[in-house]
Amino acid sequence: MPNPELLEVFATPAEQAFVIEHTSTEFTSLCPKTGHPDFGDVILRYQPASASRGGVCVELKSLKLYYQSFRDEGIFYEAVTNQIRDDLSTLLKPEWLQIETHWRGRGGIRSIIRADAGDVPAHYRGR
Repeated sequence: MPNPELLEVFATPAEQAFVIEHTSTEFTSLCPKTGHPDFGDVILRYQPASASRGGVCVELKSLKLYYQSFRDEGIFYEAVTNQIRDDLSTLLKPEWLQIETHWRGRGGIRSIIRADAGDVPAHYRGR
């Protein structure tokens, strides 16, 4: 089961708005129909709340461990993407957050799934 309790945060270091983008190129989970591994990239984009509003950023080692907690999970692409969005938006309470997953091809089909929280700027939507 994916474990959001693995996630750690630290205080936002700035009062001015800024955007964080983290890309993981080694994400794995299991196809719930076949049990075969699914491989993908996960892109996390978010704007933390300001320091005066108690904004936080996700700590990278904990993010890696959280992503690894999906490794033996039978879960569809869409559910993975939405689960990560829900867990991180609950933890971080950012101004906005976007999760984008890029799944390796199987049977000639590649998939990209996006899940947003908050008012994601237009230039990040529908890329």
